[in-house]
Amino acid sequence: MKHQFKTNINCGSCVAAITPHLNANKEIKSWAVDTANPQKVLTVETDSLSGETVAQIVEKAGYKAEAINQ
Repeated sequence: MKHQFKTNINCGSCVAAITPHLNANKEIKSWAVDTANPQKVLTVETDSLSGETVAQIVEKAGYKAEAINQ
C-alpha cells in the first residue's frame, strides 16, 4: 500500500536527516520525497504500516507529515 503525506522536508539535508529513520523500519519497502512539489510530498510503500505509524516516524525525526487523502 502507498501512503502520501504533505511534509516540511524541503531540501537535500532534510532528506538526509530523515533517511536513517525511514530506512531503519524494515516494514517500509521504499520511500521518496518530491521536494520540487510545493507540498513536499513524501510517498511511502509498505505492506503493513498504517499511515499514522509512518507519520509518527517522520515526526520523531523532527518533521511534519500530514496525510493526503487519496
